Amino acid sequence: MQYITHYQSPVGGILLAADETGLTGLWFDGQKYYADCLDPEHEEKDTPVLAQTKEWLTVYFSGREPFFSPPVHMLGTPFQLSVWKILQKIPYGKTVTYGEIAKQKGLSRISAQAVGGAVGHNPIPLIIPCHRVVGANGSLTGYAGGIEKKVQLLKLEKNDMSAFFVPNKGLAF
Repeated sequence: MQYITHYQSPVGGILLAADETGLTGLWFDGQKYYADCLDPEHEEKDTPVLAQTKEWLTVYFSGREPFFSPPVHMLGTPFQLSVWKILQKIPYGKTVTYGEIAKQKGLSRISAQAVGGAVGHNPIPLIIPCHRVVGANGSLTGYAGGIEKKVQLLKLEKNDMSAFFVPNKGLAF
């Protein structure tokens, strides 16, 4: 059984979902793949995992790095799970490229597109920080929550934005 609750953040509404194991979803209102792994039968209820996630979000949106992480229950393919584990290791306030992740996995640069697909389907953004992944040329592409949110999140983490640019047409994997 999954449980849901809502959180109002400075960048918009967020739907949170969790099961007995941990957080299973975190979606910005209107994002691509919104609630795509939410069970049709779910219940609105604040659980300890959801309360801890709200606390994490409050710390994060205050501009500070949270010192704890809520438990997560990642559901995906083996490839997606392996990419999402790499995302969890990206430090607060830092970025990596899709190609760097592909290289960590022992894949070719061409496989950066496959990595992009896994990053884009991350059901727990922020906690699993896919907003910290950028194009090799500094392009801010590939954020299912929207490029404008990606920019806001990177600025919140005090990234040097001079190295990045928003492409003419935003892409979300």
